[in-house]
Amino acid sequence: MGYHAREMDMTAASLMALTLLLPFLALPPAAAGGPGGTAAKTPQQRAEARLARLGSPREPGAGVIVLRNGQTVFLGVRGVADLQSMRPIDGRTSFRLASVSKAFTAMAVMLLVRDGRLRYEDTLTELFPGFPDYGRGITVRHLLNHTSGLPDYEDIMPPADPKAPVEAAQIRDAGVLDLLMGQPAGWFVPGALWRYSNSGYVLLGLIVEKVSGRSFPTFLRERIFAPLRMDNTVAFVRGRNTVPDRAFGYARDGRRWRFADQSPTSATLGDGGVYSSLYDLTLWEEALRRHLLLGEADMALALAPVRVTGKGPTGPDGEPADYGFGWFLNGWQGHPRMWHYGETSGFRTSIQRFTADGLTVIVLSNRADLDANALAVEIAGYFLDAE
Repeated sequence: MGYHAREMDMTAASLMALTLLLPFLALPPAAAGGPGGTAAKTPQQRAEARLARLGSPREPGAGVIVLRNGQTVFLGVRGVADLQSMRPIDGRTSFRLASVSKAFTAMAVMLLVRDGRLRYEDTLTELFPGFPDYGRGITVRHLLNHTSGLPDYEDIMPPADPKAPVEAAQIRDAGVLDLLMGQPAGWFVPGALWRYSNSGYVLLGLIVEKVSGRSFPTFLRERIFAPLRMDNTVAFVRGRNTVPDRAFGYARDGRRWRFADQSPTSATLGDGGVYSSLYDLTLWEEALRRHLLLGEADMALALAPVRVTGKGPTGPDGEPADYGFGWFLNGWQGHPRMWHYGETSGFRTSIQRFTADGLTVIVLSNRADLDANALAVEIAGYFLDAE
């Protein structure tokens, strides 16, 4: 692979504790808001105040990290990782990333293409013998950029028994493939429209397994997580592996919190099964920034917006957007960016990479009432305004 964190002159891992502290240790008394402080607030102070408004530190909460050209300029946490132990959230707490996982799935596919073991134009019927005829026109590229027309597995899976444990109702990746193979047709001609597809990314995870001969969690660990020293990051499979420093998800019912960590769709992998922490995602950010896993030319394919003849990509707000391989690509207020958000039972996440500004904001939350995407963009604005 040509890269391992141990081989760097100064690794992100070895500098992590120092870089997390330096921005705050360097603040003069006035900027820190102590006695004699000025009325003007620093971006760090504004971000800290925004986090404080989330609620009590004894509730489920969130963690935020802001990076500028690879250096940590803000780390803020609020709340607890679980309500039983009341373990505080910190930089090592691992959250379910939900659809932020899609960037890892896309990277796994791109690595196999770079290795010459897979082609973007390979079709579902070539990769999965016995797949119905509607898969003849669906390529790996269509899966990556959400133009496949595959039905959403969430819409066609059988209803769950409300009396049974949620784990008993969970569908896994192989079950998604079975559902799709039982469908007579896709929703539209591949490449004609854009429609966000968790089904497509589940199949991409299965393609990685089939082509590599490794389980999807093992491939991610061997080719991405271990080389980058992302020790708190895992594609979680209940009963097979564990999540270090795991946060559990919650939803608010009136004035109370309800345990909402799992749903019938929480066990699939390629579309959203990765858990990671703020610290580990700084290592992922560094790999993207320095092209440590894929060269710039190979990565450029992921950053080319897809174009279709019909309705194109839209963001979570329903507004027009751009999409590549595992990343939204539309800018914000004139600032180019690559970004993604994640929503699943009990978790909300967002990563915002403002590529021309060297600014990255990551928000991880274990509460369903938080708009992580809006929070990440708001905090990014504090630091962009200060340029």
